[in-house]
Amino acid sequence: MGIEKFRFDGKRAVVVGGASGMGAATAQLVGSLGAEVVVMDFAPVDFSVAKAISLDLRDRESIDAALDDCGGPIDALFMCAGVADGPAGGLSLMQVNFIGQRHLIERAVEADLLPRGAAIAMISSAAGVGWLLALDAIVEFLETADFESATKWIEENAGRAHYMFSKQAINAYVARQAFPLLKRGIRINATQPGPTDTPLARANADLWLTFASDYREQAGIETSTAEEQANLLVFLCSEAASQVNGVSLVSDAGYLSSALVDTFEAPMAKMMLGR
Repeated sequence: MGIEKFRFDGKRAVVVGGASGMGAATAQLVGSLGAEVVVMDFAPVDFSVAKAISLDLRDRESIDAALDDCGGPIDALFMCAGVADGPAGGLSLMQVNFIGQRHLIERAVEADLLPRGAAIAMISSAAGVGWLLALDAIVEFLETADFESATKWIEENAGRAHYMFSKQAINAYVARQAFPLLKRGIRINATQPGPTDTPLARANADLWLTFASDYREQAGIETSTAEEQANLLVFLCSEAASQVNGVSLVSDAGYLSSALVDTFEAPMAKMMLGR
């Protein structure tokens, strides 16, 4: 009992989307805590890891090949890939942000690559906090059987092919999979970061990095860093979090909570929360 519960000595961690941003911070942190680290990404990895594997989450065959190359065991699986609305949005966004990630998780589980005691941590977003408000549509989407049928559902429901829905889907997926995966000895959780200084956020700075800026200014805090968000992800996959399962943890320095109880006036946050 003690600090060793936070460490990953003798364990193997796979970081999907680990070449930059929160994924890179996660890969480097879990490695410093003793894990053998494998990074899967479409982009090249420019820091030292045990293995780097090329992956395109828009392509089922690429996902299958990456998992075959990786093999097991996977003691900690971090799902950190993501793109934003814009030119890369629509179907591709949904495949990168959710459909491809779900396929990777479920194929890894089916292939027994995750042993008992393993854990999965996904990156959602504070933008997905209102997932219960869209639950009927999300459940219909999640009940698609595989990569192809999920892709077809999005093609038929193009109005759902956006960043917020992809993150809401992650939150609902985590909740739905908590019990089935726990029966196999696997935990699954997610984080819902607020504005965080990453390359993806900088590319959408006018929207993402200005969001809740009045809250941060009045509280006297800075925008979150990738390293701060990585701390939470790594904790969720550690033995120290053994009783945390099926949770999408909001990590926004209290912005949404403050709006919910009216200690900070935030109309946008209230809208996201359905208030």
